[in-house]
Amino acid sequence: MQFPLDETFRPPAWLRGRHLQSILPSVPLRRRWILRRTAPLIAASREQVLDCGGGVRLLALHAPADALPRRAALLLHGWEGDAGAGYMLLLAQQLFERGFEVLRLNLRDHGGTQALNRGLFHSCLLDEVVGAVRAVQALLPGHTLSLAGYSLGGNFLLRAAARAPHEGLRIARVVAVSPVLDPAATLEAIETGLPVYHRYFVRKWSASLRAKQAAWPQDYDFTEVRRLADLRGMTDALVRRCTHFGSLAEYLDGYAITGARLESLAVPATIITALDDPIVPAAGLARLATSAALRVVLTRRGGHCGFLTRVWAGSWAERAVVEELARG
Repeated sequence: MQFPLDETFRPPAWLRGRHLQSILPSVPLRRRWILRRTAPLIAASREQVLDCGGGVRLLALHAPADALPRRAALLLHGWEGDAGAGYMLLLAQQLFERGFEVLRLNLRDHGGTQALNRGLFHSCLLDEVVGAVRAVQALLPGHTLSLAGYSLGGNFLLRAAARAPHEGLRIARVVAVSPVLDPAATLEAIETGLPVYHRYFVRKWSASLRAKQAAWPQDYDFTEVRRLADLRGMTDALVRRCTHFGSLAEYLDGYAITGARLESLAVPATIITALDDPIVPAAGLARLATSAALRVVLTRRGGHCGFLTRVWAGSWAERAVVEELARG
């Protein structure tokens, strides 16, 4: 598939670099501004443990709303992010201000939830995300439900939306920002790109595995895995030890959304991504299945989940997501 470039995202010259766009949103100084900006949402949010089926429980932060029409949005973060990530808070605040009931979902073993489930997180655990959507649907039966996710979260929600007709899910629309397209290509991009990305993910994942081991010491000892300090090696070791996949390649293919994976999409879906994304190579877009339900917004710049036009402001992508979900 080929997609025209959307030229409406125009960052100033000094903010056009793909690495600056990818890293700047998470710097500590900006984090303090985000917490002030989203204080009303944070104050309104309450923990909500969702029964996702099969004994799996996932934690969401739920900000109720008393507005008409009754609309809800389920938001999902990227790998080793959580419901409190800056992009999650800023998007949720804007939706909250528009009268949406907002749930910020934590994936298994994210956001300090390692003790909630015995099993270890991996990216092919789609059933529990489908179960979370179903649980929100049951929690808010009179609401129109939309989904929005970032990076791996966007990948999960697009896969869930593709299964919606078979799972009885009623989803109004789904938007994915910088979603992982081909996991094998993303792993290679992290390995061969700016070293800061590889170090970041190894550090975050190692801390998560350490917390999982502390929560379930009788089940896990990740000492040797963490010593590898290599993303490919760590993933390969855990795939073989903790999943049913026979190889790393089989596992990575298990959560790709390229090929025929989105062919069954019936839910209106939008992908927002950038040509210069250093984590998710845009070449994967050409391998997406053709679907009348899928729209791709491809920008020249924006990095990975960046899309900043100013430091002290929400992103262009957040505003685009809000406008899309507001269409109902």
